Amino acid sequence: MITLQSKIHLDWIGGREIFDFLIDPTDREYQRWWSGTHLALHLLKQKPNNIGNVVYMDELIGKRRMKMTGIIIEAEPGKKILWQVKRFVRLPIWLSLDLKDDRDGVTITHTIKAGFTGIGRILDVILRAYPSFVTLRIQRVRNKSIYPERGSSGN
Repeated sequence: MITLQSKIHLDWIGGREIFDFLIDPTDREYQRWWSGTHLALHLLKQKPNNIGNVVYMDELIGKRRMKMTGIIIEAEPGKKILWQVKRFVRLPIWLSLDLKDDRDGVTITHTIKAGFTGIGRILDVILRAYPSFVTLRIQRVRNKSIYPERGSSGN
């Protein structure tokens, strides 16, 4: 199992605002974060309690275009969202955002886990060798560029 994690603190927004946007995103709001790089982020399917929502994301990371479909498998308002990546079938790749509010804003822990458990772990070498979603996402996290800048939401 490959686990990549980063943390960032935003001092102008709370976890609930980030959660609310990510649970019901729109392309327009996503594009306001980073015009020309954030291309699309919207629901393909919505469930009553948000578990099972299907989200489509399309963005540029450097010169590479990354498209992803994710299924929300855990959602705790203002605290956490966990997606599992899907490409025809659910893949062994999970993306989570843990949100922890404090008096100044929110700390976001961004975690990507990819890999198999049990005997399937021998296939993890394929994930490590392939320049995939995991590699691209962690590059983006290290740049801290997946989060909006103050005032960029158009408010």
